[in-house]
Amino acid sequence: MRLVYLSPVPWQSFAQRPQKFVEWFHDRTAGEVLWVDPYPTRLPRVVDCLRVDRESRGVSPKAPSWLKILTPRALPIEPLPVVNRINTLLWRKVFDRTSVFASEGPCWIGVGKPSRLALRVLNSVPGISSFYDVMDDFSAFYSGWSRSAMKKSESLLLHRVGNVLVSSSTSLNRMRSLGKEVVPVPNGCDINQLPLVSALPKRPAQPVLGYVGTIGYWFNWSMVISLARNNPTILLRLIGPVHQLASGPLPENVELRPPCSHAEAIQAIQGFSVGLIPFKQNALTASVDPIKYYEYRALGLPVISTSFGEMVNRWHEPGVFLVGEGHDLDQVVRAALTFRFKAGEIEAFRCANSWKVRFDASGILR
Repeated sequence: MRLVYLSPVPWQSFAQRPQKFVEWFHDRTAGEVLWVDPYPTRLPRVVDCLRVDRESRGVSPKAPSWLKILTPRALPIEPLPVVNRINTLLWRKVFDRTSVFASEGPCWIGVGKPSRLALRVLNSVPGISSFYDVMDDFSAFYSGWSRSAMKKSESLLLHRVGNVLVSSSTSLNRMRSLGKEVVPVPNGCDINQLPLVSALPKRPAQPVLGYVGTIGYWFNWSMVISLARNNPTILLRLIGPVHQLASGPLPENVELRPPCSHAEAIQAIQGFSVGLIPFKQNALTASVDPIKYYEYRALGLPVISTSFGEMVNRWHEPGVFLVGEGHDLDQVVRAALTFRFKAGEIEAFRCANSWKVRFDASGILR
């Protein structure tokens, strides 16, 4: 069995669901993978030119021998009718490589993000088994022509693929409303990358509320600043690329750290007292099942989060503290800092929420 995987993220990026899926696929089938990196599927914005992208690249492990990477050449013109055909000429190498790869044995095509390239690749190898893994509502990231083009690409993709996986209940309902049969596959964590539960360190002497991940326009700076001002003796440590700055100066107890590798992130999280997920509540975050939730919990941390996406359904989970308008943040912080998981609870969470368990339960290989 082989897999052509058109990914929503580059291989050389922070390891996420796509990387974990192809690793699981190879582990289960011993099959080779042709990984296709993403390209721009929206029109460029002024902020793209002004922003210095500090997101770390090359933080994923070196590509293993069973995985080959294709990086498509493309102009950022996908949403423009007629003009976007120029990119088809730039994709000839991709079409040739995928066709040859798919002809060398039983093969799947997996799509992690709707695009014209994904549709063209699917059409170039008719009759092949395929799936679409819905990790986000990608149109919510865009506006104008770019949003319309993404919605159209997704609609065409849904009519073309054989299977649909979804990572959140919002995506599940959205896909079902479009008449598709779907398989829910929530996110998880890579327990092989985690230290033994018995080796987890004690909480730091000075309380640390920590966040690891991209800080974009979905990041709730007002919540973070309120937490910092109301708790001046507590350190708020934010680790990751900053694409959206706060509108004003940050309190002195807010610490910004640069992006790091996944292994470094796991080490950094062990220095937190509580894991933070401060996201805004909007159409973009409504479909999100944050992987950082699983990593925080698998490392024995309680979690303070806003009520967004899949976190809305976790209000009853032990160690999860949801905040919103009208909540007493000081009381929430005190409750989170005093909460402790037992070792057996951490082990049980890891076993129930590993990527292996998630993808095995999907039954997609059958």
